[in-house]
Order: sequence, then C-alpha cells, then structure tokens
Amino acid sequence: MDAKEVRPRLWWIAAAWGVAVVCVVAGVFVFVNGVANTVTDMAPTTTFAAGEQVSVSLDPEERPAVYIAAQGRAAFTCEISGGPGQARLVNTPGRQTVTDGGRTWEQILLVNAPTAGDYQLTCAVQGEAGQDAGQDAGQEVQFGVGRDALSVAGGLVGGVAALLLIPGIGVLSAIIVTVVVLVRRRSHRRRLAAVG
Repeated sequence: MDAKEVRPRLWWIAAAWGVAVVCVVAGVFVFVNGVANTVTDMAPTTTFAAGEQVSVSLDPEERPAVYIAAQGRAAFTCEISGGPGQARLVNTPGRQTVTDGGRTWEQILLVNAPTAGDYQLTCAVQGEAGQDAGQDAGQEVQFGVGRDALSVAGGLVGGVAALLLIPGIGVLSAIIVTVVVLVRRRSHRRRLAAVG
C-alpha cells in the first residue's frame, strides 16, 4: 500500500496548527493593543502646573478625573467653575495610578460634570503652613485631566478576553482537526488494506 493513497492528507494537520499559531499571535497582539489603549485613554490629555487655570472640555459619559504627578506626597486643593452646569470634584476611592511618557500619574479626584461643556479648573499645592507653596514646589508637581480608571477598564477586559479566546479557539480547532484526520487516515488505511 502506497502511503500517498491514504486520505485525508497530513497537510491538513500542518495547516490547522499554522492557523493556531496565527490565532496565538493575533490574541497577543489584541491584548497588547488593548492594554496600550487603556493606558492612553486613562492618562491625562490636558496637563497644567500648580496655580495655573486651564479650560478643559469635559463629557460626563467619559467619566473625567483629575490626576497629579509629584515627587512624593503633595497636599493640594482644586476648584472647578464655569461650564453649562455646576460641576463638583469628589475624592477618588482607592489609589489608582497610570504611567505614561515616563511620568506616573495618580488619580486624585473625579469630576461630576452634569453636562458636557468647557469648564475652568485650577489646582494648587499647599505649603507646610497651609499656604500656597512656592514656585519650586509648583514646578515639581503637575496636574492633569484624563479619564477615570474604571471607565477604560473595558479595553483591558476585552484584551484579556482576546488573549484567552482567540488562541484558545485556534488551538482547540487544531486539536480537533488533528484527531479527525488521524482517525480518518486509520480508517482509510484499513479499507485500502482490505481492498488490496
């Protein structure tokens, strides 16, 4: 019996495992991309120095948050005004940080803006006596406005799901194809032996 006559051909197994490898690479790519997008979406897009007033465009659906980047702990105060409605600043539950561009940002406040619009935001660093710190302290501290960590968690969850599902489906499919091909080849080999 000629081995070339046995069906299905072994290249089906090689092709199935090739697809599995592609699925693993795709899953890792989607995961890394999801993590990178999560960091980018969360990190402050508007930054400003202590004592500086900035105008920020806020949308409550994006769950805006105020971040601080400081060397060590800093006492601060922030105020928000303007806009189409009265916005409030509320403390962040827990401690959430994000590193972007070599700078570590800590989420310090959530912004409860009733409607989308442009608001004015000012943050100051407090000195030891409770008064505004000098110019040097202000330069060491940066504030920024980004998104709440929980609002962008969906990208991270999607990335983890892709990391598990896409390679899982590829490998499972390759295992099924391998088993089916080997079983059918054995059956076909028996039939050829019975005929020959």
